[in-house]
Amino acid sequence: MNNIGVVGPWASVLAGLFALGVSFFLARSVLRADTGTDRMREISDAIAVGSMEFLRVEYRIVAIFSVLLALLFFFGGPLVDPESSQFWRASGTGFLAGAALSALAGFIGMFVSTRANVRVAQAATKGLAPALDLAVRAGAVNGFAVVGLGLIGLAGFYLAWRSMGVDPAEIPILLVGFAFGGSLVSLFARVGGGIFTKAADVGTDLVGKVEAGIPEDDPRNPGVIADNVGDNVGDCAGMGADLFETYAVTLIGTMLVAASESLPPEPTETNVLFPLLLGAVAVVASAVGLLFIRLPKSGSIMAALHGATLVTCALAAIGFYVVTVPLLQLPLAYFGASLVGLIITVVLIFTTDYYTSKHFRPVQRIAGGSTSGTATAMIEGMAVGLESVAIPVVTIVIGIVVAFLLGSSGDLQHGLFGVGLAAVGMLSVTGLVVALDTFGPVTDNAGGIAQMSDMPAEVRLVTDELDAVGNTTKATTKGYAIGSAGLASLVLFADYVDHANAAVDTPFAFSLQSPAVLSGLLIGAAAVFVFGALAMRAVGHAAGEVIEEVRRQFREKPGIMLGTDKPDYAHCVRIVTKRALREMIVPAAMAVALPVGIGFLLGADALGGLLIGVIVSGLVMALFMANAGGAWDNAKKYIEEGAHGGKGSEAHKAAVVGDTLGDPLKDTAGPAINPFIKAITTIAVLIAGLVAQHSLMNF
Repeated sequence: MNNIGVVGPWASVLAGLFALGVSFFLARSVLRADTGTDRMREISDAIAVGSMEFLRVEYRIVAIFSVLLALLFFFGGPLVDPESSQFWRASGTGFLAGAALSALAGFIGMFVSTRANVRVAQAATKGLAPALDLAVRAGAVNGFAVVGLGLIGLAGFYLAWRSMGVDPAEIPILLVGFAFGGSLVSLFARVGGGIFTKAADVGTDLVGKVEAGIPEDDPRNPGVIADNVGDNVGDCAGMGADLFETYAVTLIGTMLVAASESLPPEPTETNVLFPLLLGAVAVVASAVGLLFIRLPKSGSIMAALHGATLVTCALAAIGFYVVTVPLLQLPLAYFGASLVGLIITVVLIFTTDYYTSKHFRPVQRIAGGSTSGTATAMIEGMAVGLESVAIPVVTIVIGIVVAFLLGSSGDLQHGLFGVGLAAVGMLSVTGLVVALDTFGPVTDNAGGIAQMSDMPAEVRLVTDELDAVGNTTKATTKGYAIGSAGLASLVLFADYVDHANAAVDTPFAFSLQSPAVLSGLLIGAAAVFVFGALAMRAVGHAAGEVIEEVRRQFREKPGIMLGTDKPDYAHCVRIVTKRALREMIVPAAMAVALPVGIGFLLGADALGGLLIGVIVSGLVMALFMANAGGAWDNAKKYIEEGAHGGKGSEAHKAAVVGDTLGDPLKDTAGPAINPFIKAITTIAVLIAGLVAQHSLMNF
């Protein structure tokens, strides 16, 4: 295709507009649904106000950080590196755009989910199928907004730089700032939102369920609104920003590999734009796949969701083939590499479902272990989490090897490009994956509203079933996000090596025999543990304040338990908001300071080692945390449904403790490792040339 430089980006822009159109259409259909009673609307409004207030304060902090970093790009970069002034100014512009679009993706998800919850609760009065349909549509609003904004942002910048006469092979490096902007917002959203959601959850449950003996989502609990707010700020805004930046990082990283001078034959604009076109095709596949989410006769919600995932992947594979071979006339091996990514996606989703769903042996083993007490429940949960890492890692390794071999088959010698295409294939179904993730907090909130507004028991049964599935979908999408982050970061590592070597006459070897590489590798591996510790401790600190506040209100207002006095919900929300936003600063700053400090102090070899250490350690740690936490959560729900004595039994008490430990693992520390990895890798690519030339030590 001779005019690929114009048609390719515009096709991506049109696909992005199509995605936003789908998102808008779904949002309108959701917002037109019945909102139920005045009491239901009152509760929903309180959740929406608390969620938006948290987001407003968080984004104000993020805006300050973003402006300061953008000024550093605009003025500091050209001052230190005058020859690359265009790169630094382009990075500053892209950084602000990436941060803004990532924040917008989170806002859209939050706005719709906090209004969909009450509508799903009301739809549950008509049965499981209407409630499922509405919850999925609400989640899809966020999913298609993420993909649409990502495609429009990247393709728009590509068209802008091309219109200014920039060589197509030079454009991808100018887009790295865009990826970093998305990563920074995602990091704040994941850490801040994760601290909020689990501090509110742990604090509310420990006092309410354990000490006061009242059920979950009881309106007498002063922390119950903060708990429901947390579901939205953690899993809607957080996951939206997270997968937006993962989507952008993967596309940009693969475009960088395609533009690399070290990949024969000479880079072409077709190769550079190929990842964008794959993303554009997958948008249509995701939209069609969404139509296949219908409750089957068996009544299995997961069967409906899994069926839609398989349909989407199959349609995406057909689209990939059409774009690769007949349209662009690229090697069939490139189609094979992108197909590898789709296969990895399916394996990761089904594997995570196996280890975290109440229908399978791992979760049931944890529930069985709870009958012997808290210790055995904790041990079994740890074992399940550790074991769950194996299959995803082996799958990713096989995928990397196969994609590399396909990319280097025949005369291509594009092995790294093949790995990049596998990552793009994996991220191509982001729209549907985000929809499944947002489905979780929407149904969780719907259950809370049903409980707090005293809806009939049969309605609560419907929302409980949706909520249990939502826990599993959140776990599976976290597994998907973690796996895709690992694959995308490996591509970015290759980009870092390429740009560091391009800045010096003698290429860096990045040998494991180098003390610098080994030092960086060990520091990177340890950094993931330190980051996780900071996130976990932050949840503990914030939860402690919630516990004290809930206890205070119960003590000073005895009428709360009798139903004659109302709790002060807003005060709990303010406490968690303030503490979560204060606690998120240090972990987020660590992601920026670590690569800069190691790079300029110990050199490019050490920074390369740091990246590998962070990627490898972060991948397995995040998988362990997310899966162990999800398994503990569903083991508790399995017992609550009547197994091993049901609610109030000794097994249930042990399972509640396991769930309490698992909460910050699966919803705070584990998911936050994703943007931590990608923030470090994108910064490394940005500063690769400077580190190679100006580090204090190179040994």
